[in-house]
Amino acid sequence: MSSVSRQVAAPPVLSAEESASGSSAERSLRLLALLADEGRALSLADLAARLALPKGTAHRICTQLLASGFLARDVGEKSFTVGPALRRLAFDTLNHGVVRGLRHDVLSTLVDEVKETCNFTTLDGAQVLYLDRVEAQWPLRLTLDVGSHVPLHCTASGKLLLAHLPRKDRDALIGQITLTPMTPNSITSPEALRAECEAIARQAYSCDREEFIAGLVAVAVPVFDGEGHVRAAIAVHAPTVRMSMEDAKGRVGALQAAAKRMTALL
Repeated sequence: MSSVSRQVAAPPVLSAEESASGSSAERSLRLLALLADEGRALSLADLAARLALPKGTAHRICTQLLASGFLARDVGEKSFTVGPALRRLAFDTLNHGVVRGLRHDVLSTLVDEVKETCNFTTLDGAQVLYLDRVEAQWPLRLTLDVGSHVPLHCTASGKLLLAHLPRKDRDALIGQITLTPMTPNSITSPEALRAECEAIARQAYSCDREEFIAGLVAVAVPVFDGEGHVRAAIAVHAPTVRMSMEDAKGRVGALQAAAKRMTALL
């Protein structure tokens, strides 16, 4: 009887870090959470130090997250910020399931009260991201789909979100964005935009005085999270033939009441 010998390949030798997949995943999540909470780019050395990781380990994690789009390089080659995949994940999470429905109900109730279109927005890099929107039933209205982006410097929500950033981050962002004149009323000077942000921070609401689209005005108020940080904005807008700037300001109280209800839904 002949015997047949089989050779079985030896399993690959894994490092302690590679074998601890759960630990590796946890490190990646902690790194992403740190960047998201910080709100600015961090260097590899900063990430390693803040997370108490060896620099080589932090480098491997960053390389993997860059490849998958969860991280992106900042202006400096050695600095990292949140990537498009993480922003998409955050957007999908904010618009998921029961909570999304409850937020939509808050907007719908607000539209019934103010009789004009209302938006729920947040900051996405150097732009405003539309998370939700309820249209008023008027024949003349501006349509922007959920997921759309609009500029910071010439929209009520954009200026409001910019105004509530830490001063250092706000000044850095103002220095990076292009202040394109969308209408003759658009702010095109960094100094004027900084002054506008200071005024917004004092008065707790923001106005779009036909700065984004001629013939359209808007006001926006902040939505705070449970820790008192501004995470989003609620805005109402309408054509000037239906709503003057003073009429829009008269709706601030209703927007602020809706924003308070939104806090529990972030």
